[in-house]
Amino acid sequence: MDPELAAAAALLRERGLVAASPVTAPIAEARAALDRISAFLAKGSEPLREEHTLTLPGGLRARLYRPDAAHAPVPLLVYAHGGSFAVGSLDGWDHVLRDIVRGSGCAALHLDYRLLPEHRFPAAHEDMVAGFRWAAANACEFGIDPGRLALGGDSAGANLALGAALALRDAGGPRPRFLLLHYGAYDTETDSASWQRFGQGAAGLSIASAEWLWANYLTDPAQRRDWRAAPLLADLRGLPPALLTIGTLDPLLDQNEALAARLAEAGIPCRLLRCEGLNHGFIRYGRLVSAVRRCLAESAAALGAALTKEPAHAA
Repeated sequence: MDPELAAAAALLRERGLVAASPVTAPIAEARAALDRISAFLAKGSEPLREEHTLTLPGGLRARLYRPDAAHAPVPLLVYAHGGSFAVGSLDGWDHVLRDIVRGSGCAALHLDYRLLPEHRFPAAHEDMVAGFRWAAANACEFGIDPGRLALGGDSAGANLALGAALALRDAGGPRPRFLLLHYGAYDTETDSASWQRFGQGAAGLSIASAEWLWANYLTDPAQRRDWRAAPLLADLRGLPPALLTIGTLDPLLDQNEALAARLAEAGIPCRLLRCEGLNHGFIRYGRLVSAVRRCLAESAAALGAALTKEPAHAA
């Protein structure tokens, strides 16, 4: 493990900031514990000059972050946080979205999608699709360029971003121009080599927690083969270019490598950024871990480059 990440984990334990797993704790307790950890990790994060919490049609909450001193219209990343489809909040990812916005020059719309157990599959998937459609339809009102939109997320959020891109492709649009996917869960399997090596709980994600997730997120075991839950099983042709990031200690390493390979086979420009010594869920640790800051900066730069250049079909 990266020594700074190990030190950060020790510091959290010293402060009594320990995650509560929804596998063994009440969901409210698990959410509150994650919020306390997130608040500590976000200390010192400076708000952008324009941050607005919005309520979209249907009651979906979101937070819009605009880059400082940006000239409209700007590109936009529509983003979903991680948290096993059960925990996570807008506030808990403020510092992450601010860093992405500052590093990319793009705006970001963070969606507060519906969580389990109150809302089960496919509610979160539907929220991600609806949020992107809303952003495309209302872009001009917020100084956003509707032709330069991206989808992104981390962990469960990356699953939702990829699933939404597939749904939008099949529906004929609107479509993102780029995918920014951090250590996503793209399949429901837990028997790969990386799961067996890193899935015992020390790497931030366990086989037990993953099996709990799928058992509680899905309403029918047959949905484990539904591409909206397991987008790695879908036909990936026609998707936009993508950047994938994954820690080398993450149980999801094999899934991310498989997705990168399948995107390449489908002719989709794709880069897989392997972050040495990092485990699952690292994206919020930038304040304490330089390797996370480097990974996030590289991700933001790739997003900015993808959305500021002219489309490939342009003259």
